[in-house]
Amino acid sequence: MNITLRQLKVFERVARRLSFTRAAEELYLTQPAVSMQIKQFEDVIGLPLFERLGKKIYLTRAGEELYRLSRTISLQLEEAEQLIEELKGTEGGRLAVSVASTVHYFAIRLLADFCRRYPKVKVSFKVTNRKGLLQQLDDNEADIVLMGQPPEDQDLTAEAFMDNPLVAIAPANHPLAGQKSIPLSELNHETFLMREQGSGTRNAVERFLSEKGVQISASMEMNTNGAIKQGVEEGLGLGIVSIHTVERELEDGRVVVLDAESFPIMRQWYIVHRAGKRLSAVAREFEEFVRTEAGRFVNSDIIRTALNGKN
Repeated sequence: MNITLRQLKVFERVARRLSFTRAAEELYLTQPAVSMQIKQFEDVIGLPLFERLGKKIYLTRAGEELYRLSRTISLQLEEAEQLIEELKGTEGGRLAVSVASTVHYFAIRLLADFCRRYPKVKVSFKVTNRKGLLQQLDDNEADIVLMGQPPEDQDLTAEAFMDNPLVAIAPANHPLAGQKSIPLSELNHETFLMREQGSGTRNAVERFLSEKGVQISASMEMNTNGAIKQGVEEGLGLGIVSIHTVERELEDGRVVVLDAESFPIMRQWYIVHRAGKRLSAVAREFEEFVRTEAGRFVNSDIIRTALNGKN
């Protein structure tokens, strides 16, 4: 059979997602291009690989068998690529890094410094939410992921590399700004701008509030830290965010960190990759770089001052 690697890759992605649209988005192709590749693939195979029932598509028996084989082939090709990158070392290898949306505030500076040290390394850098990161790890699309605490029920290797304090922020003119040792009960009647359900920050905040017996009376959901910060600045409510995301806003006096009881909520950032994954020399070098250098990109005077309650 005259099967091309491109056809196999497109088929594998459509079969994995059971969606031509999602496969096209992830492969940076148009949907007609994906459909054409699948049709050509089916012509070569001589059997239908998908069937459509209503608005959903399903694998046929032939599609299921071919998907199983295609996954094996894809993993073998990835292993070959990793071996080649290993031989290249840091003099021309590739590195795929994905980070949580909260991490990218300092990860960009971290990565820029790494690239200055290793200018020949070709880097793929993606920013997404927790769900997206776990999906990328499951699909083996990222060499290294920087995120909050990963789930324990997945086959992952994780190492904490830095503290990640979550703080309550308010606009500079808020009545609670400047007050000391604010009881949590004072926050019961405040409106909070919260991250979306499923985000690492949202999960940590909800656990914290549940443990303290605090119920937020009203909240507004936003899917980015940038939106939360801007909303806080405009007086829409309070926010609970990683202090690493508000360094510039604190420095400019646009928001303040509230000296609230039991804050900050202490979390950690983790370096994560799939367990058993054969890391290239570049990936191992980046891991070590994160371990030893990450702290100097975030330990600014403004952050230390905010954590000490001297807003």
